[in-house]
Amino acid sequence: MKSGSSNIKEKTENAKFSDHKRVHLLVIRLSAMGDVAMLAPVLQVLTTTYPQLKITVLTKKFFAPIFFGIDNVVIYEADLKGAHNGVFGLSSLAKDLRDLGVDAVADVHNVLRTNVLKSIFFLFGIPVKQIDKGRAEKKALIRENNKIFKQLKPTPERYADVFKELGYPLDLSKYRYPQKQRLSPNAREITGKNTLKWLGIAPFAQHNSKVYPLDLLAKVLEKLNADENVQIYLFGGGKEEQEKLESLASKLGNATSLVGKLKFEEELALISNLDGMLSMDSGNAHLAAIFGIPVVTLWGVTHPYAGFKAFNQPLENCLLPDLQMYPKIPTSIYGNKFPEGYEDVMRTISPEIVYNKINEVLFS
Repeated sequence: MKSGSSNIKEKTENAKFSDHKRVHLLVIRLSAMGDVAMLAPVLQVLTTTYPQLKITVLTKKFFAPIFFGIDNVVIYEADLKGAHNGVFGLSSLAKDLRDLGVDAVADVHNVLRTNVLKSIFFLFGIPVKQIDKGRAEKKALIRENNKIFKQLKPTPERYADVFKELGYPLDLSKYRYPQKQRLSPNAREITGKNTLKWLGIAPFAQHNSKVYPLDLLAKVLEKLNADENVQIYLFGGGKEEQEKLESLASKLGNATSLVGKLKFEEELALISNLDGMLSMDSGNAHLAAIFGIPVVTLWGVTHPYAGFKAFNQPLENCLLPDLQMYPKIPTSIYGNKFPEGYEDVMRTISPEIVYNKINEVLFS
């Protein structure tokens, strides 16, 4: 039996020099939204650099709009709570994907489910290359003692490395931002013919350690509201966030909560029309970055050195807590772990600093 690498090389070379066959790559990234969003620029560069490729992305149906407009990319829905649940469901999924004529697999997720798929694809003779998440480096970055505090490889570059292993090296500097998307009538009804600067604000994250305190955010909003030159759109999801954002917006003349008013693809289109985005270390930062929207990110116990800074965004737009007061930061890669006394690290990011950075991004 041929090794995976030689198998990949043979399939790649056969496809490159044959007029009768296109290489079909399966790309796997099941979650989370920010990680899926960081894949979009990589795939755009991949498909423009190698237009002979056919790409199938295995991900959740909800994320499909992230890849709209990228040539030669189709989405295959991963129904992980239904038909594709468990080992038997994943086996059925692998068979269906094999039957699509997949030549090789780029697993840019590398979790238990994708490793099950990898084992099945191996039995089918389909080569798989997986992302190196740099777990040892990340562990050294977040440990309390003997911390190695340095910039790690950005996640999009880790994605690109997987395609390089498959025989498709990429230059991510060749990424071209998509054009602004046309707003839906539903979105246009919300925005109207607004000539102010449009600022998106996504104040929530999966873990509270990455959420800027709402009382401080309210002070930022009050300052922006007083200037009367910015229209604010608040992004969130779920009933609890909806109630909080509607309460914030009700006190301001220039803020609108979008929760429950737009479909995801409509929100994406609106994001593409923003002049700036204020986000936590969360998915909305990465969605805005796809379109080249300037993003100001607020960081808690996580840190951009871990490799999750929004794509092509400058480090100076990442506002951090007082690291002298909280020297153990980053305490976690995802924000789910932090030591006692680190509950309020984001309170060291003053509303004035946030307000000034937003103005710099919007008006400089």
